Amino acid sequence: MTDSVPAARAPATAISMPLGLFVFTLLYGGMTVLAGVVAFKQVQLVPTDLAVEAGIFAFLLLVVISSTIAQLYGKDLAQRIVWWGFLPLAMSAAIIFLVLGLPASPEMVEFRGDDLAAFERVLGQTPRIMMAGPLAYIISLLLNIWIFDRLRGEGEGTTFGLMVRGAIASALSQAIDSVIFVTAAFYGQFDITDLLVGQVIAKVVLSLVLVPFLITFGVKAARWLDARQANAA
Repeated sequence: MTDSVPAARAPATAISMPLGLFVFTLLYGGMTVLAGVVAFKQVQLVPTDLAVEAGIFAFLLLVVISSTIAQLYGKDLAQRIVWWGFLPLAMSAAIIFLVLGLPASPEMVEFRGDDLAAFERVLGQTPRIMMAGPLAYIISLLLNIWIFDRLRGEGEGTTFGLMVRGAIASALSQAIDSVIFVTAAFYGQFDITDLLVGQVIAKVVLSLVLVPFLITFGVKAARWLDARQANAA
């Protein structure tokens, strides 16, 4: 009787993705969570009197990352990543809700009462603000990708063209983001005119000053990572 020999298994097909896309996707997920946490603090844009919530810095990185992905890997993929950005948002919100609902240890209540109060104050945002953030997030980022892609032209391959497209798309989408967030979060509670105008001006200024350079760096960094991956293969 001949012993049967098991058939050799075919090697599993490796799932490959560009290294730049992998790294930027990881960064994107982290920034979606961080933006909502640091937004609790208002910062002054020295030397002006303009103030903006600190979450704009993480949010501008979301703009840069999504634009970089659209530039190198296509608009459709960038839009899918924006939609999938709701996953870390939802999971972080669920964990925050769980942690806030659990009782603090007796030691923290007794010896670190101020820390506990600050923690709950920062993370225990009102449901209205928690709803306004994701609403502004999805509309403004999808709008940014759409504008950035529509501005492609004969000079889109140049560094200057990339900087101009990034600045215009970011400035317009951030202005819309401010209108949506401030209105959804605070309309009816107080006169939002000054806050709204200040937020729009501050975010547009930051978009014009920072985004052109950040997106140029982002595209170069992603291309460098992809080239390094190709050389290592």
